[in-house]
Amino acid sequence: MTSERASASERRGTEEEDAPEVSRFAQNVSALLERTEYRRCDKGEDLEDIYRLRYKSYRMTDMVSESANQIIHDDLDEAPNCYKFGIYIDGHLVSTLRIHHVCSATPHSPSNTVYGDVLRPMLASGATFIDPSRFAADLEWSRVFPQIPYLTLRLAGMACFYFQAPYCLSTIREEHAGFYKRIYCSKQIGEMRAYPGLNYQVVLYRADVSAIRERSFSRYPFFKSTALEQRMLFSKPKDGELPPLTVLPTAKYLSNAA
Repeated sequence: MTSERASASERRGTEEEDAPEVSRFAQNVSALLERTEYRRCDKGEDLEDIYRLRYKSYRMTDMVSESANQIIHDDLDEAPNCYKFGIYIDGHLVSTLRIHHVCSATPHSPSNTVYGDVLRPMLASGATFIDPSRFAADLEWSRVFPQIPYLTLRLAGMACFYFQAPYCLSTIREEHAGFYKRIYCSKQIGEMRAYPGLNYQVVLYRADVSAIRERSFSRYPFFKSTALEQRMLFSKPKDGELPPLTVLPTAKYLSNAA
């Protein structure tokens, strides 16, 4: 789910709480963003690598049971509204995130699988969501760079802006809720439940991204992105066109222009 490495950020990232520390924290994340690239992985070795990273990361904390093929993959990876990403620092795969754009026409998503009774009425009334999941990070890289959760979850915010989805869901472990409440002002909308294939229960949170947009950009300018970056990450290539191999973050251009 989206908080597998968030607990490390909670322990090490408390400096964003007060204004003098926010600037230093934001500078550290922005500096690492300069060495970061995003890849949308639809097939080939990159896709296999992120499936293996999921398994390696989740087994480290006994989140999943042992598997002979040592990959984590499910039917939702093949859904038409699914986007799978690898996050690379200096060319090394350090984390991965899966994103579903959820609406009445494409309701497939992890959160809707577990909390359909909560979300289906909202979708029927016209609500749309971004549902990030399968967040996994390389343990060794995370020890060196505790900023990795912010670089990774930056994708969820960009998806909200690109798809004009006002809400972002988080199906997470209860002990990780503090991170999402502090950073995204998320509010709980679903009680603790079992999630298929995981060795723990989850709770459902929702962030009103449109309401916290300016606050987030002010405190965490590395969350900013250009429309071009969003389009390169989430647009579907036309027939005969190839998607970009890598996408470089654009937050620095907006920060420099501010």
